[in-house]
Amino acid sequence: MNQLFLTVIFLIVIQSAAAQKLFSVQYENQADLKIFVVDYLNQADLKVYKVGYRNQAQENKGLWFFTTYANQSDFTVFFVEYQNQADLTIFFVDYVNQAGWLNRSKQHLLY
Repeated sequence: MNQLFLTVIFLIVIQSAAAQKLFSVQYENQADLKIFVVDYLNQADLKVYKVGYRNQAQENKGLWFFTTYANQSDFTVFFVEYQNQADLTIFFVDYVNQAGWLNRSKQHLLY
């Protein structure tokens, strides 16, 4: 019983720790999440920093790694043309320490 409990906890932790690997799809109907990139920081729900390596994409903190293949990702995303079509608005930041949520009410979208 203890082993089963520990295994379940381990799987939950692993899944949440790797929840920021994304794949950008070509068609809206293939996506788990529709995203719009805003021009100004104050318009965003999430400040995103694109990391260079898969192991740098941690938890739900705005550190994103874009995978080469859809099966390597946790989420598929589609970048929409208009802000009113998006589930989530993001702003790409230049430094890792700037990443994070501005609108925590949408944080559940990436769990």
